[in-house]
Amino acid sequence: MTTRSETQTTLDHLLTEIEHRNPAQPEFHQAAHEVLETLAPVVAARPEYAEPGLIERLVEPERQVIFRVPWQDDQGRVRVNRGFRVEFNSALGPYKGGLRFHPSVNLGVIKFLGFEQIFKNALTGLGIGGGKGGSDFDPHGRSDAEVMRFCQSFMTELYRHIGEHTDVPAGDIGVGGREIGYLFGQYRRITNRWESGVLTGKGQGWGGSLIRPEATGYGNVLFAAAMLRERGEDLEGQTAVVSGSGNVAIYTIEKLTALGANAVTCSDSSGYVVDEKGIDLDLLKQIKEVERGRVDAYAERRGASARFVPGGRVWEVPADLALPSATQNELDENDAATLIRNGVKAVSEGANMPTTPEAVHLLQQAGVAFGPGKAANAGGVAVSALEMAQNHARTSWTAARVEEELADIMTSIHTTCHETAERYDAPGDYVTGANIAGFERVADAMLAQGVI
Repeated sequence: MTTRSETQTTLDHLLTEIEHRNPAQPEFHQAAHEVLETLAPVVAARPEYAEPGLIERLVEPERQVIFRVPWQDDQGRVRVNRGFRVEFNSALGPYKGGLRFHPSVNLGVIKFLGFEQIFKNALTGLGIGGGKGGSDFDPHGRSDAEVMRFCQSFMTELYRHIGEHTDVPAGDIGVGGREIGYLFGQYRRITNRWESGVLTGKGQGWGGSLIRPEATGYGNVLFAAAMLRERGEDLEGQTAVVSGSGNVAIYTIEKLTALGANAVTCSDSSGYVVDEKGIDLDLLKQIKEVERGRVDAYAERRGASARFVPGGRVWEVPADLALPSATQNELDENDAATLIRNGVKAVSEGANMPTTPEAVHLLQQAGVAFGPGKAANAGGVAVSALEMAQNHARTSWTAARVEEELADIMTSIHTTCHETAERYDAPGDYVTGANIAGFERVADAMLAQGVI
């Protein structure tokens, strides 16, 4: 049997090869490192996983699509963006993962997100593979007509690569209900069929699921609560800092409040707000979802309890819990040190890879419970899969049923990660538990299906 050290050496060589084959893709390199550096115990214990080519296939997308997206702005000027869809792994089911519209989007970012999605989707226990897509288009500040024209152009190319049994996109940063509506309308127009299961995150009146907008934020809070329960605590009375002010952050704050915690922050690229009384959700939703404004407006209208810190770091605010819910690598080693000094008990990732590797290691060394995004924020894709199930049956579930299913899935993910970590001599290490548990499910399916 190969030893763990020998196996790790082999994996290190593979990581070097990944960097060589995928130059100038630091986010993808980071995601691959984060997973592969934890796999030595399971590969050493199960020789079938050391089969030549298995992990090499796992880190290579099954398909990568890059395309031009021309569209016309309101002044009649033709604009050109770049679209992406990376279909990473379909061993467990059709590719499933969101579309991100943001200026930072490039192939490396999409590959990092797609690679993470493989393991996240596997952890849900549902029949969905991993994929991701998007564009460097920025919807911020664009009119509805401009967003519609962009989405129609984007879908005119994407439609030929997706389908309810092939690849099922959803929303992500910059892609909400408005964008999903325009994308679905163009898909329906081109294909001449009502295929509601081809996109998730749809409006509730035309195939969407109740609780889907809330699912990622709700699920993250449920995972954080499970980590605290493992330590004999609960959310009641805990102070929480949340980054971001989009869909994930808003519903993270909503669920924290419902379970008795006090969420005191939100943020955007301009800075952050701290509200000693707890974030007023109605006001935040009005500013961000209706007016599409900035968080400094929240502080101006909230009154004496709130203040805006321009350009600040939300992690400066003392709290029991931290829930990064904005974007990748937003919480670095210095932020982690600040959180530890201020007595943080748990960090749970609502965004995808928002914590740098150095920060993760520092938090774990300090004994802070750390929930990685592939486990903690899996609630969104889980309810997307439930939306697919409702579409297939041409039915609609009640909010109570969907929320109950979500709670069961998040509890199961926590249990799976916790037990897997203990099984491989890493008690309390949710990163190792999540990576190995997701890997086992995907690798078993890949082995069973042959070299494809």
